[in-house]
Amino acid sequence: MANHLSIRSGNPALSSDTFKGISSISTGETMTINGTVNKTALSLFLLILAGTFTFSPNYLWLMWPGFIGGFIVAMITIFKKQWAPITVPIYAILEGLALGGISYMYNVQFEGIVSQAILLTLGILFALLFAYKSKLIAPTENFKLGLFAATGGIFLVYIASFIMSFFGAGLPILDPTNSSLFSIGFSLFVVVIASLNLVLDFDFIEEGSEKGMPKYMEWYGAFGLLVTLIWLYLEILRLLSKLRSR
Repeated sequence: MANHLSIRSGNPALSSDTFKGISSISTGETMTINGTVNKTALSLFLLILAGTFTFSPNYLWLMWPGFIGGFIVAMITIFKKQWAPITVPIYAILEGLALGGISYMYNVQFEGIVSQAILLTLGILFALLFAYKSKLIAPTENFKLGLFAATGGIFLVYIASFIMSFFGAGLPILDPTNSSLFSIGFSLFVVVIASLNLVLDFDFIEEGSEKGMPKYMEWYGAFGLLVTLIWLYLEILRLLSKLRSR
């Protein structure tokens, strides 16, 4: 059995308390890597299907209900992990409704940017999966602590910008049309950090399968991956938008 991290991830869905209160089972169906992969694929299919539906000027109004509903369902999933087989597909659909609208707005401004972002997101996913399985990237405690600190710092920037938005302003480095080198450099840094969080998600899934977690944790593992992939996709869209604006 591989050594895994004592502190889970910068991903809020995969905290250090994720496995607390969950007993492994020695008989019956348990969490497996293949099962988690299948449920992740199904979740992505539902997300893309919903996103395709709202990739239209007629359904932009579904963007905020999707984000708000997705946030609520995500919180339920985190605190009621045993409900994951029901809540995760719902979360995927709601986030798909939101991402479809956002993607449409980006694509209106920069045609073809959405397909580029999707391909880059999937490329990064498979590249890091290969790097993890081949041990090219080792998720050590120092790796985890550094990534956790960087992720926390990024989210503090998000929060600061959110608060500033109530006063009619936001942080310029988060503006998708800000094509300054500093702004592009920040977005590139965020994409790298979001990408590396996938390594910790893979580690979580492997540990859950090794510990014989209940079958419903496959859905929870898929949920954790989905959260990171959505973040990564949005940041790639922002980065590509800044590059196109130059």
